[in-house]
Amino acid sequence: MAAFDADSLIAGLLPAVLEAARAELRHFSAGVTVLSKPDASPVTAADHEAEGILLTCLARHWSKVPVIAEELAAAGGLPSEQGDFFLVDALDGTRHFIRGKPEFSINIALVHARRPVFGLIYVPPRGVLYATRSDGGAYRAVLPANADAPASLSEIKPERLHTRPADRARLVAFNSRTTGGASSEFLAALDVQEARPLGSSEKFCLIAAGEGDLYARFGPTYEWDTAAGQAILEAAGGSVTTIDGDAMVYGKSAESYLNTSFVAWGGPPLLTGFRRSKPVSKAGG
Repeated sequence: MAAFDADSLIAGLLPAVLEAARAELRHFSAGVTVLSKPDASPVTAADHEAEGILLTCLARHWSKVPVIAEELAAAGGLPSEQGDFFLVDALDGTRHFIRGKPEFSINIALVHARRPVFGLIYVPPRGVLYATRSDGGAYRAVLPANADAPASLSEIKPERLHTRPADRARLVAFNSRTTGGASSEFLAALDVQEARPLGSSEKFCLIAAGEGDLYARFGPTYEWDTAAGQAILEAAGGSVTTIDGDAMVYGKSAESYLNTSFVAWGGPPLLTGFRRSKPVSKAGG
């Protein structure tokens, strides 16, 4: 997949994304069946159903592009990825989903030359779509899960997103709801006065929309958790780096696609070389 058209990717994916969202909302309303993965992390019937819908779509339209998907990976079904590949997290925020919190999303990214060049995130509880488009920008639109996929993207009137200049005296951070002490130390080093907890990858998108300045994540995440959000944030003017300020790279098959700790910024990094007082465990999950 040496060349791609982001608008064509969105058009091809949207029917399946909306179908997967309807499945997730049905499970969310009716009651969640919780299972366990081999690493003891939780997974639901909704994760499996939604991922199956998306994988079928990707196989139909882009059969030659490998797909690294969360539940497929958990089952040991990792294809050989050489060159471009898709990353899929069909239900990002499973723990919140299980607890009845409407903070979950559908994430799809395309990786080229070890960086995400396309991202789509859909938030089923609110019907909000974020995506990168062919003009290189990041966009947001409201498209309820029960709506039909549009014949053209202009029908949904997408709004172009831009990050905001950082005001060092009034920084706003988004945090994972499982944020620990290391993230708190990092925010204190930046003198962040306001930190808003939020589940799912929508944190990247809200920074892309100029509603916050950073999201620091210490602890384990996987490439499918971050790739779509990174593509969207970077298209809006932001950046995603490791804690040391290095580029986030993808296709780390030798590390089971595990990320290092990172920061999503609304612009260039505001702090590099941060050192934690205590190391963070690299346990998977």
